[in-house]
Amino acid sequence: MLPLQLEAFGLEFQMNRTGYSLVLQPGAENKPDPYFEDLDGTSGVLSVLCDTTPSKRDEISSGAASKLTMEYKTDCSRLMPGQFLCLDLNIDPVTQQPKNCHPELHYANITCQSAPGIICNETGNSTFTSTTPCCPTNGHNFETALLLSIFLGMFGLDRFYLGYPAIGLAKLSTLGFFFLGQLIDVVLIATQTIGPADGSHYVISYYGAAINVLSRDNDTFLMPQSDWLVTT
Repeated sequence: MLPLQLEAFGLEFQMNRTGYSLVLQPGAENKPDPYFEDLDGTSGVLSVLCDTTPSKRDEISSGAASKLTMEYKTDCSRLMPGQFLCLDLNIDPVTQQPKNCHPELHYANITCQSAPGIICNETGNSTFTSTTPCCPTNGHNFETALLLSIFLGMFGLDRFYLGYPAIGLAKLSTLGFFFLGQLIDVVLIATQTIGPADGSHYVISYYGAAINVLSRDNDTFLMPQSDWLVTT
């Protein structure tokens, strides 16, 4: 929201078929460019571009409004959802995650595009660099682990593949704990409850049916519920 008085600069918003347009009121050709101060303290000047040809001046004097182009310069890292799009995720075909995924912070840098009329101070145009969550992988394919568990799980090859040699050796010695352990591992791997031993994630299609396991601890904030008993 821009808390400025448009009338003071001969400007007004008009609604058309595609939305709202900032237009110049008749007789406002010599008004100064509007100076604004955003709510977060950011300030700047709205760049107003008018067609001042004699024919346009005649239209303005006769009451016709000349459309303007408004540019808002700001720090694009503080834009709210809906004010930008990040369509180029740059997915790595090998890892099926955004390229350059940080192994510890679990995020990757991507290029985003701000909404029309918003110019980023960082680049001087409408593009800027943002971050997106990602899951670092280490070459363990989900389909391979599941197939090994189904067809060769009694020999512990699924556990060897995921980096659990002790459990794999135990399954090999007991034919998958007499096939019961094999069945359990098939369920655990299919539900992605068990992952690679190094803490990485499965290589699975970025747009596939991945499962996010939600958990909570003592630092998890719980929203108050209406049926909670509150004592004072």
